[in-house]
Amino acid sequence: MTIQDIPALNATLNAIATVLLAVGYGLIKRGHKAAHRATMLTALAVSALFLIGYVTHKYLIGGVHTPFGGTGLIRRIYYTMLTSHIILAAAIAYLVPQTFYFAITGNFVRHQAWAKWTFPIWFYVSITGVLVYFSVYQWWPAAR
Repeated sequence: MTIQDIPALNATLNAIATVLLAVGYGLIKRGHKAAHRATMLTALAVSALFLIGYVTHKYLIGGVHTPFGGTGLIRRIYYTMLTSHIILAAAIAYLVPQTFYFAITGNFVRHQAWAKWTFPIWFYVSITGVLVYFSVYQWWPAAR
């Protein structure tokens, strides 16, 4: 594996997290608490691996911003998505552990109340993470 492979690995982890989040949501809606718990813990682990990969990649490239090559309307759309992704990803860093804390300690009323906010934000951040990868590395890469 090279440094250039890390973004694709991170996008894959984000995609896996997205699927796990959707499955976990479906499981709890059907009352499958044990399967929901296992799925959400797996989503947490996958997201933690993503975060390690993301920070490692940023460290290895010296924190350099990866440029976006799109122009015009798509550029505005991309940077709007990226801005919302960054802001909400920062929120997720607090919301996810807090929501898990309530579940692990058995405070399911608080867990459910927090999950109503945490789930859609985490889901959005996971999806947009994959879209950011494709936008920067596949669809509109900047001239290197």
